[in-house]
Amino acid sequence: MLVPRIYVDTSVIGGYFDPEFADKTRRQFDAFVSGEAKMVLSTLTARELLQAPKRVRDFIGDFPSEKEIVEESDESWQLANHYIAAGAIGEASRSDAEHIALATIGKVDVLVSWNFRHIVNLPKIRRYNSVNLALGYQQIEIRTPIG
Repeated sequence: MLVPRIYVDTSVIGGYFDPEFADKTRRQFDAFVSGEAKMVLSTLTARELLQAPKRVRDFIGDFPSEKEIVEESDESWQLANHYIAAGAIGEASRSDAEHIALATIGKVDVLVSWNFRHIVNLPKIRRYNSVNLALGYQQIEIRTPIG
């Protein structure tokens, strides 16, 4: 059985402590602990977490599950540029475009996020995927954490 590789953006890590998102987020993290899924993080996520509250940083740092890391690169930067140029997302939200690019380049099975404005947004997902297909990348599956 293949274990799905799931890219987790910063909003999901913070969602563990947010009453509105905690239930589904905790179930997602339980799936990582049980081995039902593999957590994929990025160097961008690590950098963003430097500004998160201490309990959030400590939680992910001490999390008892194997984590795969996708490194930022010129390729991910350029793919994010393509999303911006296509109007999928604005320059002011570049880090969101970079998360999608990193997940795409990392060939994950799904990206999970609580960012409904720029990431988990069907018209935007369609634009991201049209860019991906035009440039020879696979389509990216984007959802909220499991529920």
